[in-house]
Amino acid sequence: MFEQTFKNIDDILHKDAGCGSELDYVEQTSWVLFLKYLDDLEQDKQTEAELTEKAYQPIISAQFQWSTWATPKLDNGDIDHNALTGDDLLDFVNNQLFPYLKKFKAQATNANTIEYKIGEIFSELKNRIQSGYNLREVITLVNELRFRTHQEKHEMSHLYESKIKNMGNAGRNGGEYYTPRALIKTIVKVVSPKIGNTVYDGAVGSAGFLVEAFAYLKQPDLSAKQALILQKNTFYGKEKKSLAYIIGIMNMILHGIEAPNIIHTNTLAENLSDIEEKDRYDIILANPPFGGKERVEVQQNFPIKTGETASLFLQHFIKILKAGGSAGVVIKNTFLSNTDNASIALRKELLNTCNLHTVLDLPGGTFTGAGVKTVVLFFNKGEATKETWFYQLNLDRNLGKTNPLNERDLADFIQLQKSSAQSENSWAIKIEDIDQTTFDLSVKNPNMPEEAALRSPEEIFKKISELDEESKTILKTIKRLL
Repeated sequence: MFEQTFKNIDDILHKDAGCGSELDYVEQTSWVLFLKYLDDLEQDKQTEAELTEKAYQPIISAQFQWSTWATPKLDNGDIDHNALTGDDLLDFVNNQLFPYLKKFKAQATNANTIEYKIGEIFSELKNRIQSGYNLREVITLVNELRFRTHQEKHEMSHLYESKIKNMGNAGRNGGEYYTPRALIKTIVKVVSPKIGNTVYDGAVGSAGFLVEAFAYLKQPDLSAKQALILQKNTFYGKEKKSLAYIIGIMNMILHGIEAPNIIHTNTLAENLSDIEEKDRYDIILANPPFGGKERVEVQQNFPIKTGETASLFLQHFIKILKAGGSAGVVIKNTFLSNTDNASIALRKELLNTCNLHTVLDLPGGTFTGAGVKTVVLFFNKGEATKETWFYQLNLDRNLGKTNPLNERDLADFIQLQKSSAQSENSWAIKIEDIDQTTFDLSVKNPNMPEEAALRSPEEIFKKISELDEESKTILKTIKRLL
């Protein structure tokens, strides 16, 4: 129902001088969508208040409400076609609306309110649409979208997910914004969060892990108390980049979480020694950035000094996970075997403080455009690792943009992981049997048939000479027959 509307919005933004890529399209669509969502939310709350004969105080003042500036109506209910447009619309949005919404952050009672999220979102972005006429067209199209019924929200969330996925085509690393949903769902199933657990992603990105964990926990038979726990006290995240932060907030809202507990901050700027028990979480689900580098002053926050962002995040996750808590973390497969001091020290720390019970080895192409191979580390905190079960995902096809990873690909892994069963693709190693100086955990499947050893150059040359002599003999025989 809404797919064509989204395409039409992209076509308009493509023509606008201020929007140069898919990244801009998603950002600009997001803030307009958010204001329309907010208007629908206010209408629902107004109706709810009327049904219970209670007064409702709108979040947004009358002159800044969507129905006032975006879609003013005539007395007969029709849209007023004399609504702001062109330079007048741009002037209102840039110089009145955005400054007004930005103030909500300072006025909010706490960070877990919708008011705070409004203020933070509009503090982090600006209107990039340079033509007021293009903006008017976008507003008109967005006004056709509705966020009132479950079905409408469900369709909208899926369309928004597809836009996030397309951001990988904008000349950036696709994995930065989009972790394959089949992989996220699998990780969530293995970690298996429960109602009452706190779920955390310190590199939240587009909030895919939190969204899928919410879907996993949101069962139809939840009590009102459990539903409130899911809304307010379950999902937490941190994100450094402004655009990813905004997309993550919007993605969670569209999936049904009204005021996401996501903080816009550099997670790695937090000193590990400052983390107390009250700061810890039961569940960690994350895919920290691949190949990033952090400055020397940030590295000082960690006992194991390294510029590798993913290694710093892993230290953060180990520290911030509660004793008895569980984690599923995506990381480059080189973490298992790198020989630098930091990698060795980090592997030792992980194995000594946590039970690394499962490693899922993923094929190349799992992350579109990322160009690296990855593994998923599943671990529980509070006891040292004695044995680790490995599963190597071997597919009979190459993964890519048009042939992505799907849930069927991972069904065998989920089934075997429950009992750590041995198979052609799975095996276990005892930690006491690995090198105790390097703690090398390289993925080496002992159940795969051994490849024939390559011949030496001398053997190859000898075989060529033999074939040459054989050819000469055959030619002489043919010549005698002629």
